[in-house]
Amino acid sequence: MGSCKGMRRVAVRAESYPLKEPFVISRLTQETAEVVVVEIEEDGIVGRGECERADAIEPGAPEVLPAIEAVRGRLEAGLERDDLQAAMPRGPARAAVDCALWDLEAKRAGTPVWRLAGLAAPKPIVTAYTLSLGAPEAMATAARRNADRPLLKLKLGGAGDDARIAAVHAAAPEARLIVDANEAWTPALLPGLIATCATHGVELIEQPLPRGRDGALAHMNRPVPVCADESCLDRASLHGLAGRYDFINIKLDKAGGLSEALALAEAARAAGFGLMTGCMVGTSLAMAPALLVAGLAPRFVDLDGPLLLTRDREPGLAYDGSTICPADPALWG
Repeated sequence: MGSCKGMRRVAVRAESYPLKEPFVISRLTQETAEVVVVEIEEDGIVGRGECERADAIEPGAPEVLPAIEAVRGRLEAGLERDDLQAAMPRGPARAAVDCALWDLEAKRAGTPVWRLAGLAAPKPIVTAYTLSLGAPEAMATAARRNADRPLLKLKLGGAGDDARIAAVHAAAPEARLIVDANEAWTPALLPGLIATCATHGVELIEQPLPRGRDGALAHMNRPVPVCADESCLDRASLHGLAGRYDFINIKLDKAGGLSEALALAEAARAAGFGLMTGCMVGTSLAMAPALLVAGLAPRFVDLDGPLLLTRDREPGLAYDGSTICPADPALWG
């Protein structure tokens, strides 16, 4: 249902949330979650969405706030989700707007987003908990503190990763493990590190090689499944992943919102890929719509953003250890 011009108001703001400790990956260190919130108000009903302010995290990333401001007039004139995909390019700015429009639509209809999207009702789901890249001893200490969590995700950086993997496995032997190199490995390192992962029970390897330079994966024995993250953005990127990857990591900020994320999940499954659901560093408002994608494939879920913050927004998601409860409609959806 469209809206008459002048009936909507769009508010956009940047917010910053301190992290409990620095979040370290192979290419950057982050001490705050920098996010953008979009609120679309129509007849007293407000839909909300959040994305990471990517340009504040990684130099050269597209600017988020100007991208949203560029469509403000069309949003206030009644632009809906179906037309948004053509009105904005893929990326975090569109993700925030798309999720705000889903939330608005659900509130206008008095029907939850999961039902509007034709999905099953959300259930509690287990998320991975991320251990930042560091020395093997530091990562082992962090693993020991979180050894009761069922799924740990190790950020890796290339040289020395075999020692990091072994140290974490020894410190948390009962935890399932995922590793994420964030493009830091090389073809020369690949065979040995895959073998190390297999030895220590790692269940999934995320993005070992740089995007666009991952052809070596097509010729490798992969005893541990390999997941595309930076190499998988939206449906258009799927054709280049066949034979190189076994799973894809779906992130709403990469895909450009829940709409494309759900379409990507369907297309990826049809192409034979397994699914993982991931996140950027953000609050519960960004995790809530991603939970609907996670429900499609709950084995590998990484929606721990709020667990890394000194404070989450209120109301937020309820985390029972590593188990996330479905979102309250007061938060989103």
